[in-house]
Amino acid sequence: MFDTKMVERIGELKKERNAVILAHNYQPPAIQDIADLVGDSYELSVKASQTEAEVIVFCGVHFMAETAYILAPEKTVLLPEKLAGCPLADTITAEQLKEFKQEYPSHAVVTYVNSSAEVKAESYVCVTSSNALKVINSLETDKILFTPDKNLGMYLGNKTEKEVRVWDGYCITHERVTVEEVKRAREEHPDALIIVHPECPPEVTRLADEALSTGGMIRLGAETSYDKIIVGTEMGLIYRLSKENPGKEFKLLSPGLVCPNMKYITLDKVVESLENLKGQVTVPDEIAVKAREALERMISVPSGD
Repeated sequence: MFDTKMVERIGELKKERNAVILAHNYQPPAIQDIADLVGDSYELSVKASQTEAEVIVFCGVHFMAETAYILAPEKTVLLPEKLAGCPLADTITAEQLKEFKQEYPSHAVVTYVNSSAEVKAESYVCVTSSNALKVINSLETDKILFTPDKNLGMYLGNKTEKEVRVWDGYCITHERVTVEEVKRAREEHPDALIIVHPECPPEVTRLADEALSTGGMIRLGAETSYDKIIVGTEMGLIYRLSKENPGKEFKLLSPGLVCPNMKYITLDKVVESLENLKGQVTVPDEIAVKAREALERMISVPSGD
C-alpha cells in the first residue's frame, strides 16, 4: 500500500540533508517511485560522481554504495540496509585476484563493477554490462582477465577477438535461468521478443533474441515495435518497463529471477537512514585511490548496447 506520509517525510528529509536518492532498476516499486534517479550500475555510478548533493542514499546493494563513496568521497553515502550484499561480488577476494594475476601476468584485469572495493583496487579497469565490450575493445592489450562473472565474461569473449580468461563466479539469480524456460517462452509466446541479461548462462543468451544490460533493456523496451517482451533479468525491472511503456506487455522469463538482497530496502529504512544518517558506507583511502582509477577508466568509455 502506498504510504503517503512516509513519502512526504522522505521528501522533507531530503531537503534537510541536501540528499539525493539513487535506486537500482531491481529495487521494489515503492523505492523506485521515491528515487531521484533509477538506473543501471553505469548510470548510477556517473550520477554519484557528478551530484551536488551532500548525502547520497543508495538503494541497491553494498558494492554500489562503495562505488558511490569511491567516486565521491567528500559525500556522505548511506546504504539503508547493511545486509544488502551481492553474492556475485562475494565470489572473489582481493587475495584470490592477486593469485589469478600471478598466473597470467601479461593479462589486463577487467573487473565487473559488481565487486568489492578491494577487488576493484587490484584491477586495471572496471566495467558494467552496458559498456564492457567497448571497454575491452578500447584496451591496447589483447589479453584480458575478466572477473568475477564467468557468464558475462564468456559472453564478451564471444563478442571480441581478444583472449578473455574468466573467473569462476556467477550471479545466483541469473544463473537459475534455463534453456527449457527460454524454449517454453518461445512456444507459449511466439509473437514475443525474448531479452535476457548477459549474466545468464551462455546457452540461454544464445537462444534469446537479445542479451542486454538493464539500461539496454529499458531503451529497447521503449524503441521496439514488439507489443510483448519476455524479460530475463531480475523481476524489479518489469515494474519500470511497464510503467514507462503502458501500451506494451512485459513478462518475466523465469520465476527464479528474484534477488532477495535487492528487496531488503524499504521506505521506513530510507526514513531511518536519512533521520539518523544510518548505514554510512566508507572505503579506506589506500583502497579507494586505486579503485577510483579503475572506475574512472570505466566512466571515460561511453555506455551503450
